[in-house]
Amino acid sequence: MRNILWLRDVKKEDINIVGGKGAHLGEMYNAGFPVPEAFIITAQAFKEFMEKTKLKEKIYGFLKVDIEDTQQLDKISREIRESIEKAEIPKFLEKEIIDAYKDLSEEEPSSLFEPCFVAVRSSATTEDLEQASFAGQQETFLNVKGNDALIEAIKKCWASLFTARAIYYRARHGFSHENSFIAVIVQKMMNFDKSGVIFTINPLTNNEKEIIIEAVFGLGEGIVSGAIEPDHYVLDKETGKLLDSRIGIKNFAVVRSSEGKTIKKELFDEDKKKQVLLDYELRKAWEYAVKIEKYYHFPQDIEFGFEAGNFYVVQSRPVTTTKKEMKDSFRTEEVPLLLGLPASSGVASGRVRIIHSLQELSKVQQGDILVTKMTSPDMVVAMQKASAIVTDEGGVTCHAAIVSRELGIPCVVGTKKATRILKDGMIVTVDGSAGKIYSGYKQLEVPKEIISEEMRIAWEEMKKKRRKVDLKVNCDLPEIAERAAATNADGVGLVRIEFMIAEKGIHPVFYLQEKRLDDYKTLLVSGLEKIASAFKGKPVWVRTSDMRTDEYRNLKGADTEPKEDNPMLGWHGIRRSLEQEEILRAEFEAIKVLHDKGYNNVGVMLPFLISIEELKRAKVVMRKVGLEPCKDIEFGVMLETPAACLIIEDLCLEGISFVSFGTNDLTQLVLGVDRNNEKLASLYNEMHPAVLRLIEMVINTCKRYGVKTSICGQAASNPEMARWLIEKGIDSLSVNIDSVERIRSLL
Repeated sequence: MRNILWLRDVKKEDINIVGGKGAHLGEMYNAGFPVPEAFIITAQAFKEFMEKTKLKEKIYGFLKVDIEDTQQLDKISREIRESIEKAEIPKFLEKEIIDAYKDLSEEEPSSLFEPCFVAVRSSATTEDLEQASFAGQQETFLNVKGNDALIEAIKKCWASLFTARAIYYRARHGFSHENSFIAVIVQKMMNFDKSGVIFTINPLTNNEKEIIIEAVFGLGEGIVSGAIEPDHYVLDKETGKLLDSRIGIKNFAVVRSSEGKTIKKELFDEDKKKQVLLDYELRKAWEYAVKIEKYYHFPQDIEFGFEAGNFYVVQSRPVTTTKKEMKDSFRTEEVPLLLGLPASSGVASGRVRIIHSLQELSKVQQGDILVTKMTSPDMVVAMQKASAIVTDEGGVTCHAAIVSRELGIPCVVGTKKATRILKDGMIVTVDGSAGKIYSGYKQLEVPKEIISEEMRIAWEEMKKKRRKVDLKVNCDLPEIAERAAATNADGVGLVRIEFMIAEKGIHPVFYLQEKRLDDYKTLLVSGLEKIASAFKGKPVWVRTSDMRTDEYRNLKGADTEPKEDNPMLGWHGIRRSLEQEEILRAEFEAIKVLHDKGYNNVGVMLPFLISIEELKRAKVVMRKVGLEPCKDIEFGVMLETPAACLIIEDLCLEGISFVSFGTNDLTQLVLGVDRNNEKLASLYNEMHPAVLRLIEMVINTCKRYGVKTSICGQAASNPEMARWLIEKGIDSLSVNIDSVERIRSLL
């Protein structure tokens, strides 16, 4: 029942007294591992504080909150923590703490008494357990010096037992708040010149024969927080041999200033790319990692540091994210760093690369997590390297979402603050299925989408009618044509040629100005042929260029693009193509070349059309290249505007082969809702009655005139919307690559 214990008094069984972290440190200290001296303010002291200040009943009454109500949880958490930080520690307890601090300070080799620097670390009684680590849930304060500063740091540690993350995590793991206590470790602060973490199992591959070491210059805060890109070393566990290494670009180090503050220190250019750990230091870290894992008989996550060449362990906890531990769980219970809109399913871990401007795209390497305010078509090349995309802005039909689904990589959009919260080089796991970003490597499985029984019955009833519907796929990038074709889709319902244009890095206007439209035509023929070849014998509908004036400003020649107040409603689509007829003609000529090569499966559709006149003028241009619309080639229109839907009978009378609903734009124009604005995401609904009535009217009209109907917007990947469309008589659905199997299973 003591309020203060020293490491020499602590065993690993003392978790209920000194918390998980304190118990492990005491155990390692007494086993002879190089752990800096420390005393621990026990869980008993925390109980005394709660009772003497009469905070106990007030706080635990607050905790009967709905943990899924994020706003309410944050509010309650804030109130609890403020109450603890403002309360005064009982005098008898404060005296015990200050006396222990004086004893720790007197161990410093100095003839005059001087309070020493300490690290004040939280150690919850539900932390660092084999079944749940609770890692990072509570606070740590570095370079604390002086009685007043120490007392304040201790209260903040106690308060951190009630962060929103900690409350949520305990509740989800079934730990009682009333029986969860916290101890505080006051440990002599080593002035490390090198720090890092060690995993005695490879957390990405779960290879038990490998040890992973990551290290930075300075204190460990830089690596634990993920703010610095560390060196990454892979060692053979048995021999200590270095199997692989990657030297991080360490722009700064977290150090103790001459005034005793924890600061960021910029590194000289030659030090930024310098290897942190020397060979003998790697060897020393490996030796202790093997010994610690052998001692605990379980994979360990170890924090370490070097001071003047001496190795120290400041923390060790069990690794709880191995396959064995996670195999029966679809999702992690840990509270995510960020929440956003799930835009493309899947899970990926990697290093964050913050992109504030197009000039920074070269930072993105294979497997990185691309984080930006919002992607643009100029970024497609970098996006293809990324293992996941995270954006501040956007909805589920924004550019980042569309491209990610096509690339088959996870994407979370509309986080609002990813570029501020995440840091370059830090490791995160992106769960695109749930719209969550977690710190560090996480082993997550992607749950299969569950179709409700009601929905399944509805599909079964519809199938009894035996109506044939083609299932097509959207495919914009030649590089993924084979993967798209492997879905055995019935063709391609949408090819957006802007993606090929952006990959080349040259705006069509540049080809026009430099009289190099033959080069433009060659670019399109090359890319489209790969797609047409992969879908030989199946229809491939190519949309003519839709170059919005705000999206392609990084392309060569785009400096002449006009600036518009509202580019979404501005100069793009067929209205622009008809003004720049030579560009449209080059696009039609590329299609003609493909037809001459035998790719008669390639058709054309016009984007953002609003009038019969636009359709007539486009036909004239096509005839100039030697193709008769609707006879030599399938010729259709995208229905993205209410105007196009409302003049559908006139369009059919003029002569078209097909129509394809672009529900992304159609929905936003019908509802007056910006589809890229995450604040309006709840209002954006492709199944709004107004949208459905327009679509049903178009389908009925096209049936009368023998015009095929299709859909290529995001809505087609929604099982409910797909069923409704089939019931109304649509001829084909064109869905994202990742949705083909799901929709096919229902057909």
